[in-house]
Amino acid sequence: MTHDLARELTLLSHATGRQVGVLVDRRGAVTHAMVGGPHSIELPDWGRMRAGPGRLRGLRCIHTHLGNEGLTRDDLTDLALLRLDAMVSVGMDASGLPDRAFTATLRAANDEGATVQQLPPRPPSLVDLDFQRFIRDLEEELARTTRARTVGDGERAILVSVTAGRRAEDHEAAIAELKELARSAGVVVADVVTQHRPRMDPKYALGEGKLQDLVIRAFQRGVDLVIFDQNLTPTQARNLGERMELRVIDRTQLILDIFAQRASTRDGKLQVELAQLRYRLPRLSQQDLGLSRLGAGIGGRGPGETKLEVDRRRVRDRIARLERELTHLRREREERRRRRDRRGLPVLSIVGYTNAGKSTLLRALTASDVRVEDRMFATLDPTSRRLRFPRERDVIVTDTVGFIRDLPVDLVAAFRATLEELDGADVFLHVVDASAPDIERRIAAVRRVLGEIGLEDTPELLVFNQIDRLAPGDGAALAERHGAVAISALHGSGLRELLERAATLLFEEGHHRSAGAGELFALTAAGGTSA
Repeated sequence: MTHDLARELTLLSHATGRQVGVLVDRRGAVTHAMVGGPHSIELPDWGRMRAGPGRLRGLRCIHTHLGNEGLTRDDLTDLALLRLDAMVSVGMDASGLPDRAFTATLRAANDEGATVQQLPPRPPSLVDLDFQRFIRDLEEELARTTRARTVGDGERAILVSVTAGRRAEDHEAAIAELKELARSAGVVVADVVTQHRPRMDPKYALGEGKLQDLVIRAFQRGVDLVIFDQNLTPTQARNLGERMELRVIDRTQLILDIFAQRASTRDGKLQVELAQLRYRLPRLSQQDLGLSRLGAGIGGRGPGETKLEVDRRRVRDRIARLERELTHLRREREERRRRRDRRGLPVLSIVGYTNAGKSTLLRALTASDVRVEDRMFATLDPTSRRLRFPRERDVIVTDTVGFIRDLPVDLVAAFRATLEELDGADVFLHVVDASAPDIERRIAAVRRVLGEIGLEDTPELLVFNQIDRLAPGDGAALAERHGAVAISALHGSGLRELLERAATLLFEEGHHRSAGAGELFALTAAGGTSA
């Protein structure tokens, strides 16, 4: 910055009573001029012009302050948010001549997490800095830090939650669950940001001050992604993305992404795509104006159809096609259920919260090779195995997708064909992770989903799994309080009692009464075959 430039800016600012400023590129050319108010100045909107990972934007902002104060919080936030080469404020004396220049630049985060360095204030004519070399060295350091963070890691994310009237214990459980969802999606959680407020801000979800903190923290942690625990409106998602210049998603999008990763069969992929498109459709109207350019009209005379309208029409057409295919899928599954019903085989359906150990239980009961993973939503497609008991009695045991609190409505609708597999169950084995911190909430969430699909009256046997993670005796006490069974599907403990209780429901209290429970089971003889 030359003394002449500083003098021109301060004299103009003094005459107008407003902050004025310029953006200067690395060749020293002025690219933008700005006029603000007495206490602030607004930088231009660059739209899709972004700085790449480990790189700065190639512009430095030089602006005036009417007094002689240093850089403000807004100045430092803009520096981090826009990844400017430098932020400079020039103070002035009573006659409007430049006094001192305050300069700040970014730097790779140190052990304390600081990412902004401020140079000692000096008169503009005495600022002695080889700026080109300084910026080159800084970008090399930022690039090294970025590479070090990405080697061996997935995407890095900051998790954000607004309490919005939640109880403290519910909020803690929700954050723990969001961390687990992120882990299951292959995301590395770099930080967690929480704000306590009575309701979400309609524009940004967060308050302005907390949003500024989030912007700086995102740069400090070198993240690619921000994940909100609460579902964002289309407007909030768009505003946050524009403000932060990062990908911003909410809990529903994260769950949809996990489902997309897990879907391996054609049926599963169709259902996931339908849920994603239903979620996306109302958000297309919130895309930036670039989608509204005219894309038709002979010779450009007619208005034609906007790109936004084309995109929305294509999404609607695809949704209609997927719905037709899934209707056909539902009919095929209904026919399979009817054939199974004609064989007269009772059905035990394993339901429960995601990652409660349902597939592990199916594997333990049927001695099958069902895929088991310690991740949320590892099972999407229904899996059925046959379990044979003494006296030549067979039972079909089914496992299907796990539930979660506030299961996205679009997901429930799209997976109706899968969830309807539960309609043929004689008894639900409701599996609960006994080591979870919020057992009651998880039980209620599962029962709520079952009620939404009209299956609240199906007999249920509550099963507390993973008691091996509890202190001795705690699992039995927990089961006694809830009238449940305590088991460890991984180690096989408690399975005899589980099957005896299930037999009572199936054959003594249900429709299959031809044998008593006490003589049905010899667990060592139990084996599994495909249904």
